[in-house]
Amino acid sequence: MIVAFDLLLLVGSLLMFFSIAVGKASSRFGVPVLLFFLLVGFAAGTDGFDVLDFNSPLLAQYIGVLALVIILFSGGMDTRIADIRPVIAPGLVMATAGVFVTAMLTGIFIYVVSNFWLINIKFGFTESLLLAAVMASTDSASVFSILRNKGLALKENLRPLLELESGSNDPMAYLMTIVLIQLLQGDVSGGLIVWTFVKQLVLGLAGGLLLGRLAHFIINRINLDNDAIYSVLLLVVAFFIYSFTAFLGGNGYLAAYVGGLYLGNRRFVHKRSSVRFFEGLTWLAQIIMFLSLGLLAVPSKMIPIALLGCVISGFMILFSRPIATWLCLTPFRMFSIKARSFVSFVGLRGAVPIVFATYPWIAQVEHSDQIFNIVFFVTLFSMLFQGTLVPSVAHWLRLDLPVKKKDKLTEFDVDFSDDIGSAMAEIKVTTNMLFGGNRLIDLNLPEHTLVAMVKRKRNYFIPRGNTILEPGDTLLVMSETEAGMNETRQLLEVGD
Repeated sequence: MIVAFDLLLLVGSLLMFFSIAVGKASSRFGVPVLLFFLLVGFAAGTDGFDVLDFNSPLLAQYIGVLALVIILFSGGMDTRIADIRPVIAPGLVMATAGVFVTAMLTGIFIYVVSNFWLINIKFGFTESLLLAAVMASTDSASVFSILRNKGLALKENLRPLLELESGSNDPMAYLMTIVLIQLLQGDVSGGLIVWTFVKQLVLGLAGGLLLGRLAHFIINRINLDNDAIYSVLLLVVAFFIYSFTAFLGGNGYLAAYVGGLYLGNRRFVHKRSSVRFFEGLTWLAQIIMFLSLGLLAVPSKMIPIALLGCVISGFMILFSRPIATWLCLTPFRMFSIKARSFVSFVGLRGAVPIVFATYPWIAQVEHSDQIFNIVFFVTLFSMLFQGTLVPSVAHWLRLDLPVKKKDKLTEFDVDFSDDIGSAMAEIKVTTNMLFGGNRLIDLNLPEHTLVAMVKRKRNYFIPRGNTILEPGDTLLVMSETEAGMNETRQLLEVGD
């Protein structure tokens, strides 16, 4: 038993390491890194190299739920309320009505196609709506990954709009999935559906806000002896917000996002280190989730549904998502035609639809295996086609903005809180910089700019005005603003 577990751990760590290595290489080709995590699991499964036999939709669902809680909570923490405030109304409309319209249009299309065209696969009307509901939401992991990791800056507040939509639209898709499963298993009254929706939404919002405020109060007053535990405490908070809200009958996914949004826009003890902790944890969660979902899929079962999967993918990209987007954004005059077209295109599928596809599988709904395989295929299609083209489409529509290169510190392991507006950079001393003298005081530095530390070979020291500088020294330069740092570079004739 110990040997078996050790072997399992070895295989799992090797798969994760390989995923990270392949994912790093994928950025050169513009392919979403999450797609490679999924494909690595795909290749390691029973139909691939048979490295690991994983056939538990329930375990995959549990892994997916845990990962989504971390991803949504972290996504909320990274979102500034000031950024999303102008797009709250259209974002919430897209997250609710947009998901509903997309699901209804896609469901009707699936029913027509499966019953009157593709004779080998037939879905009932409710089953068609269930399949569509599972795929209707925009995947938060995929959107956060592409927009943030590629550093994509967009005009017309499109980035906060897309992040808000993807972070808050899972509840609608989840509710529709659960309700349609119940309809297939028995009678569900219309009043119960409305009540369930209202309860999920209200408790999800209230739970995230109230528990986020409670967590903020506790974190700032608990006074832990070990600073490292604050990051662990924040992880516990994320899981508690989700689980307690779900226990009360609210939507835990929405609560996790709202709770993270509240905490991310408040000051609390060791916030910087906790945010960094969650950045790494989010990547780990995404890798494990996409690997496990890839292992769960069987490639040979994708072949019979490949044609239907392509047709559904094309319909969602070209018709249902654009129609839903235009209907939802038409009342909001702030978005141009190009902006609405871009939002229509960025309806990315990802891990969330695959996780939701395990619900009918576990409930043993008829055709649940075909539903899972179709959702998996559509997700692959979306990530490969839409995910790859998102930056290009933004550029073609002239909606992208120049990316501001952020100075990365490689020699000095220090950082500022986001609440501090100061800028920091490393500057290499050259012979030209010392033309007017080799003392620190001889450098042509602007006001409100200082050299905080010097690295010479392997030694670090705090300089004074009469400190002698040598070519090859690395200076840690601090300025009150980014403009001040740019002026410093110009005066020292340092290129970007």
